[in-house]
Amino acid sequence: TNSLNWFEIPVKDMARAKHFYQVAFGIHMHEMTMMHMDMAMFPNEPGSGKANGALVRSNYHTPSTDGVMIYLNANPDLQLVLNRISGEGGQVIMQKTLIDENTGYMAFFIDTEGNRIGLHSQG
Repeated sequence: TNSLNWFEIPVKDMARAKHFYQVAFGIHMHEMTMMHMDMAMFPNEPGSGKANGALVRSNYHTPSTDGVMIYLNANPDLQLVLNRISGEGGQVIMQKTLIDENTGYMAFFIDTEGNRIGLHSQG
């Protein structure tokens, strides 16, 4: 089983945050409202059993650089994502860094909402 089941990235401005993540990762996010929360869902294969998550705007979610660290999948090469982050209003705070040959690479950025997010890729 996956260690991670679900993640939520807090946002203040859903349109701005959704645009940032869609451009940075080259994805499309579907919006919905659930239990008084506005959400933009990261793409997922239904029934895959893989962890997934969403951008969330609610009274219970506050963007922060001090909370739990999540790492988003940036395969095949996280540098491709890093190259788009600054142009979309984010800030790279740790460049692509080799963890080791078997584990791959990591990097950190601050998104448009003020969240610190990690990236991981094999290349």
